[in-house]
Amino acid sequence: MTRWVVDGLNVIGSRPTGWWRDRPGAMRDLVARLRELGEPVTVIFDGRPFEIEDPGEVDVRFASRGGRNAADDDIAAFVEGADDPAGLRVVTSDSELAARVRAHGAEVVGSGEFRARLD
Repeated sequence: MTRWVVDGLNVIGSRPTGWWRDRPGAMRDLVARLRELGEPVTVIFDGRPFEIEDPGEVDVRFASRGGRNAADDDIAAFVEGADDPAGLRVVTSDSELAARVRAHGAEVVGSGEFRARLD
């Protein structure tokens, strides 16, 4: 079964909705939309961890460290450590991350395309 692995802030930032004024709210909203997919999803966010109530079946993670490319590095490690990387669809528009995960056999879907799917 395919699992979505979502670069959370990359998807949120794919549209200028004013999300930066309420970053936690935008993260909660994305998790709520991901729940509606009805498919296995892991979302990895940059930033300080906080509780997201009722994530449902969505596996919510925060980058294991701060700084540049923190979530990207965790996403790449997730793919590298997967039993079946070919069964993963990584959602990002970051070309460097896309190349890293493709090298391990994961499929890549652009953030804009994925966001349209959620809408």
